[in-house]
Amino acid sequence: MMQYKASSHIPLDCKVSSGDVIDSTSPTSPAAEGAFTEDGKLDDCGSFVSSDDEIEIEEVSEPVERYADGIYYPICIGDILAGAYRVVHKLGWGGFSTVWMAHDLKRQKLVALKIGVPGNMGERELNAQKEIIRTVKDTFPLLTLLDTFSLSGVNGTHLVMVFPVRGPSLHACLRELDVKTRMNAAKQLLFALKSLHDADIVHCDLNSGSVLWDIGNIDQYAPKMAYQIFGRPRKAPLWVQTWKIGELVKPIQVNTKLLRGNIFLADFGLAVKTGSPVNCKWQSPAIYCGPERFHNIGPSFASDMWSYMCLFAELYLGFVPFTAEPMRQRSPI
Repeated sequence: MMQYKASSHIPLDCKVSSGDVIDSTSPTSPAAEGAFTEDGKLDDCGSFVSSDDEIEIEEVSEPVERYADGIYYPICIGDILAGAYRVVHKLGWGGFSTVWMAHDLKRQKLVALKIGVPGNMGERELNAQKEIIRTVKDTFPLLTLLDTFSLSGVNGTHLVMVFPVRGPSLHACLRELDVKTRMNAAKQLLFALKSLHDADIVHCDLNSGSVLWDIGNIDQYAPKMAYQIFGRPRKAPLWVQTWKIGELVKPIQVNTKLLRGNIFLADFGLAVKTGSPVNCKWQSPAIYCGPERFHNIGPSFASDMWSYMCLFAELYLGFVPFTAEPMRQRSPI
């Protein structure tokens, strides 16, 4: 079993190095004191579904092969990370991370843990977060970092970034909301983007997945209250061979009644200072990409505004205005 090192947090002004690695403790370990209730019983860690229902979990979860390949960090509900964060539910996942709801045992509040894949992608987002915190005057409409630590995995170090808990992404509940609410979100998004541009920062990756709905001030909720609102975790064992025990957990489903109509701009992993050279000129998904970026022109305020207008149309219409077809190889003439 892996043990913690003495240090539990990495200051935001420090660069993450291999010497800053903090590991996880199983919920059944005596060291995981936060996993137990006052009467000594193991706290609620959700329910394993029947074998017939495991396919439902797999359909909405991240590819299990990425755990077998050591790309994703295996997690169990109830795991204690960095001696401070007890995992209580699954929020979502992406190509470069999995995102978990956790209970901050020291501050007694709910937070979101974004556990990145090994490599420099997480460090790039961390540096962008530091720049935003340092230079942007109004960060209220932006999802900014609370803390950071690292976990050691089979293929290297996984950077973990701690954020406030926010709601689902923009497209998740779009059709259930009235036009007035959607247009208010469009206005807020424009102000959020302006706060970045005023600090000479280009987002570079503006799309419906990088905008999150506000679900109110739930960070003070106890895990039991979170389960009453979002439901208990439904999960299945990871059936692939991994170096650490892990679980496949169905992400929470947010009732549209919880949405407050406000939005937060997030996902700054590709953000750069204006004029900075970038290796990849185009943006994915392509339906939000400014046309000049397909012609080897780097991202700019103008390309951000193209992406914004695509989102504006999506918010106004209630659906994505464009579709993208796979690139086809041209036949020789």
